[in-house]
Amino acid sequence: MNERIRASEVRLISEKGEQLGIKTIKEALTIADESSLDLVEVAPQANPPVCRIMDYGKYKYEQEQKAKKAKKHQTFTVIKEIKFRPKIGQHDYETKKRHVERFLNQGNKVKVTMMFRGREMTHTDLGKKILEQLADELQELGTMEFRPKLDGRNMIMVLAPTSKPSK
Repeated sequence: MNERIRASEVRLISEKGEQLGIKTIKEALTIADESSLDLVEVAPQANPPVCRIMDYGKYKYEQEQKAKKAKKHQTFTVIKEIKFRPKIGQHDYETKKRHVERFLNQGNKVKVTMMFRGREMTHTDLGKKILEQLADELQELGTMEFRPKLDGRNMIMVLAPTSKPSK
């Protein structure tokens, strides 16, 4: 920028985007000073380097505003996890189902884990049945993103919300 540019000749572009041709660095600086703007090197790898006349402070400010706006419109996907056991009681099942409903209503994905211990590993079909029952009961709130699959001693299923979060 301005006096920090080390090249002897530069290809100059005006503030309106017109090419002014190849100028010496002193000529380019005087043209920039006359219009009370900055001389900014935009393509240092070119031969000769390309410089543009612009209001650098305004340019930086606009870039910051663009970045803030992009950050504001970002959405974060949060994955909540709830754990079940194959020998779960009906009341416990209903309570955990309400938690899953709440997570889906908030717009979060839910990772449902069925944990097996010891001899329960021989009855993985019972765990799969419970997970599929949960998905069927909650199908108006969320869709099954990943079907139940065995991962070591755990069976994992992911539910994603179907609609936007209700605030």
